[in-house]
Amino acid sequence: MDKVQRLIKAHKLIIFSKTSCPYCVSVKELFKKLKVVPFVVELDKESDGPELQAAAGEISGVRTVPQVFINEKFIGGCDATTKLNSQGKLVPLLQEAGLL
Repeated sequence: MDKVQRLIKAHKLIIFSKTSCPYCVSVKELFKKLKVVPFVVELDKESDGPELQAAAGEISGVRTVPQVFINEKFIGGCDATTKLNSQGKLVPLLQEAGLL
């Protein structure tokens, strides 16, 4: 869990993702459209991916991916992130983090 906590602290926008997950692709595309570059951890490309996913899950309370953190706060997966964007609440979070 220490590695995951360090990653979350080190990056204002981090996504725990898997390359084969369509929801992960969607959330990464959303940030691309917003012209924001997240730090992405592709769990299926990491030798310790299962451990990282378990640790991220302990922090977020969610076992699925994607897991999006802004300013060390878990904001959700694909649906929650997309909903925040459609409600006009995602951009202010990104601005507050200094990403826009």
